[in-house]
Amino acid sequence: MSADQREGPLRRTPLFDLHVSAGARMVPFAGYEMPVQYPLGVLKEHLWTRDKAGLFDVSHMGQALLVGPDHETTARALEALVPADILGLKPGQQRYSQLLNDAGGTLDDLMVTRPADARRADGTLMLVVNAGCKDKDYAHIAARLAPHVRLEVLEDRALVALQGPSAAAVLARLVPGVGAMAFMTAAAFPCGGGVLGVSRSGYTGEDGYEISVGVDQAADFWAALLGHDEVRAIGLGARDSLRLEAGLCLYGHELDEATTPIEAGLAWSIQKRRRTEGGFAGAERIQAQLARGTARVRVGIRPEGRAPARDGTEILSSAGDKVGVITSGGFGPSVDGPIAMGTVTPAMSAVGTALQLVVRGKPMPAKVVGLPFVPHRYKRV
Repeated sequence: MSADQREGPLRRTPLFDLHVSAGARMVPFAGYEMPVQYPLGVLKEHLWTRDKAGLFDVSHMGQALLVGPDHETTARALEALVPADILGLKPGQQRYSQLLNDAGGTLDDLMVTRPADARRADGTLMLVVNAGCKDKDYAHIAARLAPHVRLEVLEDRALVALQGPSAAAVLARLVPGVGAMAFMTAAAFPCGGGVLGVSRSGYTGEDGYEISVGVDQAADFWAALLGHDEVRAIGLGARDSLRLEAGLCLYGHELDEATTPIEAGLAWSIQKRRRTEGGFAGAERIQAQLARGTARVRVGIRPEGRAPARDGTEILSSAGDKVGVITSGGFGPSVDGPIAMGTVTPAMSAVGTALQLVVRGKPMPAKVVGLPFVPHRYKRV
C-alpha cells in the first residue's frame, strides 16, 4: 500500500457509495476518496480483524496483465525490471517483488501472479501495484518491455481483501474451494455469473485473501461478505496499523526511489538464481549490498511510555549521536503500545540496543526489537 498523493480530481472506487452509506469517514488517499474508518473506529476495526475478519476496499490499487507468447518470454521481460525469480513461478503461484530503477532504488513494490490455468493463460502474468504509483509504473513497464510482450491495464476490475482468522471459513461459504489454497497461491473461481481472481495473500499479517471481482459485481459481492456475522468493513487507518504490527514495508515510507530492497530488509524476496545471475535494473548495486552489507538497516523499535514516534523522527544513540530515522510509527492496538520501524546504522541494529527518539524536541528512550511485532498467521500449507 502506498500513501503517495496524486494531483487532479479525486477518483472513486466502485464501492464508494457503499462506504458513504455505511457512515465511513472519507479522505483523499493516493488520488482517491477512500474510507479511513467506519463508525466502529480504527482501534476496534484493527482488533476485529485480528480476532475475526476485516473487509477492505483496495480497488484503488492497480491491476494489470503482462501478455506474451509463452511464460518464458513474458517472465524474462519482467525479470529485466524486477529482482524476483519470475521464470520459476509455477501455475497458480504468486510472488512479491519490487520495480527498480537503474540505481537499484525502488519505484514501487508489487505482487506478480502466474495464472493457475497455464494451458489457457500461458504467457500471462497478473500484476498488482500501488495506487499512488500505478500510472508511472505502467508507463515505466510499457516503455521497457521486450518485443512481443504487452501491458494490459484492467480498468473493469475491483479489488477487495478479506483478512483475519475467520476469513477462510467465510469466503468458503460463498466460493467453495478457497479453503484448500495455500499462502501466496492464486486461482480463478466462478461466482454470480462472473469470475473471481482469488489469491491467498494480504497485508495485515493475518490469513486471508485478495479477490479481484468485476466492477459490475463488486457491490453485490461486498454486501454478500458483510452479510456474515464475522465480517466488518475496515478502513485505511486500521489497515496501516495492522501492516505496521506485521512489520511490512509501505511504499513512500520504508521504500522509495533512493532505497534498495536490501536496505529495506527485503533480501528474502530475491531468489538465489537472480542474486547470482543479475540481469535486472540496479543489479550491480544490489549484488554488492548482498555481498558486503548496507550502510543502513531496517529494524523494529519499541518506544518507552505511550507517546508514538511518527515517520521522520530522528533516532539517536544513547550517547546522543544521530544514527537513523523512523520510517513508520504509531500505536499498535494488539500490543497496546507505540511501535515503529526505522533505519539505523548496522552497529545500532541488534535487538535490545538502546536508542533515543526525538519527539517534540525531546529525546525519548526506546529500544530495538525483532520484527514482526505480532506473529504472522499465514496458511503455509
